Amino acid sequence: MLEVKARISFGLDLGSTSTKYVAMQDGKILYKHRLPTGWSSKEASLNVKEDLIKNGFSFDDFRCVSTGYGRVSVDYANKNITEITCHAKGAEYLFNEREVAIIDIGGQDTKIIVLEDGQVKDFIMNDKCSAGTGRFLEVMANAMGYDPASLCELARKGKGVKISSMCTVFAESEVIGLAGAGTPKEDIAFGIVESITEKVVSQCRNVPEDFKVFLTGGLCGCPYILESLSNKLGRKVETHEAAMYAGAIGAAVFAEK
Repeated sequence: MLEVKARISFGLDLGSTSTKYVAMQDGKILYKHRLPTGWSSKEASLNVKEDLIKNGFSFDDFRCVSTGYGRVSVDYANKNITEITCHAKGAEYLFNEREVAIIDIGGQDTKIIVLEDGQVKDFIMNDKCSAGTGRFLEVMANAMGYDPASLCELARKGKGVKISSMCTVFAESEVIGLAGAGTPKEDIAFGIVESITEKVVSQCRNVPEDFKVFLTGGLCGCPYILESLSNKLGRKVETHEAAMYAGAIGAAVFAEK
């Protein structure tokens, strides 16, 4: 249990798949955690509050900013801010770069955010189709009997297969058909990861060639995703151990202000 007496700030990123949250004081992260969002953003926000209280944080005197898909569901938030703005601020905090491109692969959308002098200069969001998102990978992994991280590592051993369908339903049928035809699992996994990273890279057309590129979101812990993106972009895509919390960190930074 933590004993925190001074005023702290909370940042909540209520995503469609998982809820990430951060407690911050004087610019330092005291605590970070994530929970499944589940069917109710409102319930997820209450679960966050309960977890923070259990870990010694007081809600008697606090500041809170919420962001993400369910940000308006956080009744105790002092303010809610869009995820583009919060992810940009969180990335600046984590990577200490003011001119950088951020690839955020979320559960239901993928965002490409270009920062110039610490401000959002440009962004592209894919929120019309699940291709190139964490949800697409999750569905494909489930169809093959793997978790997403294991599927990505399996893909490293594969080659040669291309998943032509961008629609998740049709792509799942294509994967099942390939498996039924005896295609090696590692080759199918390769095709799945390729289809995701190709879609993401197609959204990076406005990223300046001399900018560093960083990956945030739930897939930043998959080394092969980073490798595939790096190869396709022709430059190294980097990440941070806390990069999946970028939105929540950015929200907490704004809460401190």
